[in-house]
Amino acid sequence: MIQNLSLVQDPETHMGPSQCEHRTVSKDGRIVCLKIVLGENAVSPDLCRTCPFRAVNCSHLRFSLVHTSPSPLLVRFNGRTEMWNDEPPEVRFRKAACSVQILPIEHPDFCTGCSLRQPIHTPPKQPADWRPAALPCKREVLEIRHAYPA
Repeated sequence: MIQNLSLVQDPETHMGPSQCEHRTVSKDGRIVCLKIVLGENAVSPDLCRTCPFRAVNCSHLRFSLVHTSPSPLLVRFNGRTEMWNDEPPEVRFRKAACSVQILPIEHPDFCTGCSLRQPIHTPPKQPADWRPAALPCKREVLEIRHAYPA
């Protein structure tokens, strides 16, 4: 198994789904989300990465989720039959509200400009004095002479 170094990983994607306080293991061994009230509550790491709660990342958010799985489409043409199932499962807000502003939240983008936002998960930041290393180079002055016809 190959793993990337933590120095190379993107902080947004490095925040693993195991850091979510709503993800747990049920008594029968399934990994479930406690906030999913409609649909299958078993979740995968890919599904957790697309969770709207992670996009909002605010301690004032109160919410419930809906898990929808697209139904496969059976297509018959020219004597062939194919099953099309291209869309991944989706998790979206069923109901969501801000506990400070007492406002409903319809979409995760609603909270992006909020001045009262208190992040729960803070991605690791680079030090303020961090700069890329300068590469030594040799400076040469080139003189270009043009031969003009006289």
